[in-house]
Amino acid sequence: MLIDVIIPAFNEANAVGKVIAEIPAIVRNIIVVNNNSNDDTRKVSLNAGAIVLDEPQKGYGKACLKGIAYLEGLKQSPDVVVFLDADYSDYPEEMVNILEPIFQDNADMVIGSRAKGSREYGAMTLPQVFGNWLATKLMFKLFKADFSDLGPFRAIRWNKLKALNMQDEDYGWTIEMQIKAVKNGLSYTEVPVNYRKRIGVSKVSGTIKGVFGAGYKILWTIWKYR
Repeated sequence: MLIDVIIPAFNEANAVGKVIAEIPAIVRNIIVVNNNSNDDTRKVSLNAGAIVLDEPQKGYGKACLKGIAYLEGLKQSPDVVVFLDADYSDYPEEMVNILEPIFQDNADMVIGSRAKGSREYGAMTLPQVFGNWLATKLMFKLFKADFSDLGPFRAIRWNKLKALNMQDEDYGWTIEMQIKAVKNGLSYTEVPVNYRKRIGVSKVSGTIKGVFGAGYKILWTIWKYR
């Protein structure tokens, strides 16, 4: 299988090189989408061996869509796409565990669940923990979707990802994918992943504006696809 990785990155010069260095060798392309950074994210990513795309408009989903557009232009499409954050909160070497259900033909999409894994104290804020709990409960009630987390560390078959026609350009990206996967009949599972304190300050959970913005968008996305 051809495995490509998309890493959205906004001002992650201190972390993204570590992330890239620990991605397993089974990966074909590591694509860092430089999302309007004003630090050395681009330079560090290039030096670490990644393909770097520039997306000047801020937005997590916007960066992911930029990465997908790049993959669409390749002569040979990937079989699987992995999404991974650039802040070094995840353990990139655990990618093999996330990919295993797809390799075994047991799933179309796999979510790395921080709720089922081991979290370093302080790695997730209380609003993050509560938000994940609430969102997954609402997804189960409205869509019978059996998830424990909206974890950004995830893998999905390329043809299935394309069929989802992803649209969200910011905080609703992860939950849009999960809701659409259920509604489109994709097989899915979760794999426990470990989680540590990120390097630097979170652009979402680290600010009041980010917390409320993400919370509102997640709830709005659930309502939109109900």
